[in-house]
Amino acid sequence: MAIRFRTVALFIALVAVVCLSDCKSRNRTRVQTDEEPPRMAAVLSMADPRANAQLLSGFYPVEQNAWRWTASKFSVILRTPRGADQKGATLKLKLSVPDSVIQQVKSTGVSAALNGVDLAPESYTQSGEYIYTRDVPARAFAGDSVKIDFALQKFMPPGPVDARELGVVVSMVGLEGK
Repeated sequence: MAIRFRTVALFIALVAVVCLSDCKSRNRTRVQTDEEPPRMAAVLSMADPRANAQLLSGFYPVEQNAWRWTASKFSVILRTPRGADQKGATLKLKLSVPDSVIQQVKSTGVSAALNGVDLAPESYTQSGEYIYTRDVPARAFAGDSVKIDFALQKFMPPGPVDARELGVVVSMVGLEGK
């Protein structure tokens, strides 16, 4: 009886070891190598240095490791979320309108366009943090990525204190699938 028990226990232990080693090999994490191009992101944090490749125009260098000033027009390219070509997606732009901008221009607004699909603008008359959120119809998504062009209604022109055209401060931009 003791020999059978040991044999069964040994068999169970052997099966457990085989199963565990097989499970580990199936659940390996994919690691990106230097030879592979980076995968385009659907959501960009302005603090992430990898975001630079997807910021096409109108963004100034990152400040305080968190955000970037924009010019009056700025563009990004984002990965199309899975299923967006069927169900659409939601665009989110996390921005701040600094008090210095409101003092000079009194109000501003942001609008966006994706592949010829114009999204409704939103106006801001007070300084503060905002999230410009818009539903994007499926027809705006035709490929693996989409270019998004943003435009501001008003902005601060270059001046004696700052030679840059200043619009709003952006900390994040992204597309979320529905």
